[in-house]
Amino acid sequence: MQTLSRTELLNKLLQGPRPILIEALPERYYRAGHLPGALNINHDAIKATAASALPDKDAEIVVYCANAACQNSDMAAVQLSALGYRKVAVFRGGKQDWQEAGLALVGA
Repeated sequence: MQTLSRTELLNKLLQGPRPILIEALPERYYRAGHLPGALNINHDAIKATAASALPDKDAEIVVYCANAACQNSDMAAVQLSALGYRKVAVFRGGKQDWQEAGLALVGA
């Protein structure tokens, strides 16, 4: 599974084409603050919602969660790959890494 550093993710977000960002945490954490433009699909809802939320299986998707110790993003990425999504990566640092770099969360 491909992983992205914060710098790599920022480059993709700024230079385009912009990947689809997925926050793999429960909705209350998403509402408390998420990366700009991210969708919220909890890791345990991937199978139920991926087809409608992510119709293009060739789209570039980046999944993240709270921090490097959080496994939700890995679980979501594995499920997406098993469902046939071909370009799935994980931003392992998650929201903690993003904020520690001085970058803002939406809704925080």
